[in-house]
Amino acid sequence: MEYKTLTGTPKRIFFVEDDLSLINGLSFAMKKQGYETWIARTCLEAERLWQDGKYDLVILDVSLPDGSGYDLCRRIRETSRVPVMFLTAADEETDIIMGLDIGGDDYITKPFKLAVFLSRVNALLRRSGDFLQKDTELNSNGIRIELLKGEVSKNGTKVDLTAGEYKLLCLFMENPDIVLSSEQILSRLWDRDENYIDNSTLTVYIRRLRTKIEDDPADPQNIVTVRRMGYKWNTRHRSLL
Repeated sequence: MEYKTLTGTPKRIFFVEDDLSLINGLSFAMKKQGYETWIARTCLEAERLWQDGKYDLVILDVSLPDGSGYDLCRRIRETSRVPVMFLTAADEETDIIMGLDIGGDDYITKPFKLAVFLSRVNALLRRSGDFLQKDTELNSNGIRIELLKGEVSKNGTKVDLTAGEYKLLCLFMENPDIVLSSEQILSRLWDRDENYIDNSTLTVYIRRLRTKIEDDPADPQNIVTVRRMGYKWNTRHRSLL
């Protein structure tokens, strides 16, 4: 299946990877899927190509000859919500959480299976396409998300969220008054095939998000815990005020 933009042109994939044999193999596989690929092997080259083109997906290695893929991701997130996938040998849990927190949409560790990689690339591009067709704003309980800008405000005041917290908040507000299990949340946010994001990590994300959007994080009214079931975005408490 070919994935194309709304104008019918092939999706453009931007690889930042210094392993030439790996990138040659992946580029060949991606072209067979109908994608166009662009390649940078250093941070400097990546920054130049980023300025020169518009891409539908960025795939980043973490360790590059002249810098870090994490820094590239941060700079990309200053101006763009393009999906970002990390493809790297850095497989510690702290590495994965950092990659997701600074703006990554997925994180795959080496070695990996080609079929799994292609499936997750396709999933990211599908979600990106769905995102572009949704409303440009979400509003609930005094919280406003401007989706095209990736900005969040509470009662008119800007709220700074990490990428993981932002995606979690969007998921809740897109599903008001619906109980979401931990498994549903994890699979929707990270399309995981490995258990590198677990319930304990999700609990940390929710606690941090509550400190930023709840009037009283100790007594949350927006993101409520439904015992033995999961969590939900609660809109009904506002009608009682």
